[in-house]
Amino acid sequence: MSATAVARPEVRTASDTAPRRGLRRLGLIPTVVLLLGAAYCLLPVAWVLVASTKSSSELFSTFTFLPGSGLADNVKELSAYRDGVYWQWMLNSLFYAGLGALLSTAVSALSGYALAKYRFRGRETIFNVLLTGVLMPPVILAIPQYLLMAKADLADSYLSVLLPSILSPYGIYLARIYAAAAIPDDVVEAARMDGAREWGIFSRIGLPMMIPGLVTVFLFQFVAIWNNFLLPFIMLGDDEKFPVTLGLYTLLQQGASAPALYTLVITGAMLAIVPLIALFLVIQRFWSLDLLSGAVKS
Repeated sequence: MSATAVARPEVRTASDTAPRRGLRRLGLIPTVVLLLGAAYCLLPVAWVLVASTKSSSELFSTFTFLPGSGLADNVKELSAYRDGVYWQWMLNSLFYAGLGALLSTAVSALSGYALAKYRFRGRETIFNVLLTGVLMPPVILAIPQYLLMAKADLADSYLSVLLPSILSPYGIYLARIYAAAAIPDDVVEAARMDGAREWGIFSRIGLPMMIPGLVTVFLFQFVAIWNNFLLPFIMLGDDEKFPVTLGLYTLLQQGASAPALYTLVITGAMLAIVPLIALFLVIQRFWSLDLLSGAVKS
């Protein structure tokens, strides 16, 4: 005889569903915390975007999040201020951040690959020193860097801001971790057995595999240099070499005696956010392409 099993519908009691409802409610807590954190971070940005559209009278009369009608006039006044010195500050920031982040990414790629794929005496000591550099606040290094640049007669020059930005301990740390995880040792050894030179292995095999990590290093370093205030404040004296952060600070200091300049500061701060947003959108596209290509290869 063959016994046939009869499927019985699962019956859930109130005692079974109560714990699940409690877990769902607890699962909402991290989401609520993240939303509150996002609102806390985005609220000043939203206020800058709204305040940049208001004229001086609208800005100081009422405090509302309703947009004003003075954005075009604010941009014109900002562009006309001292024959367009604001756009000189923006170009300086693009130079410092763009070239500095590019050179820093190249140094991080070489250093991270060497620390990940080569075995040599003192490797762990060098890596521990880099970790110490990651934990050290930049304010501690600002004065020694200024003394070094002054000794080399480079103070108050573009190089005084650019050169200290090339070496990034955090970028080397990220590149080392990513190279160790993304580049298999078997692939490197196979290339060596085929007669490939070390530079060829790095440039043709290692570097393409490290691109997603290097894109992250470039983004972090670009944002760090773009937002850097202390180093240019110490190094530079000529305001035509100022980055936009230091330029807006000097404009804000002058606003204490001329309140009409506050609208220019807010408008300049709003325009200074645009390159960062554009860079993030472009780099996010490269992240997606790299992840998709990795999925297809796998």
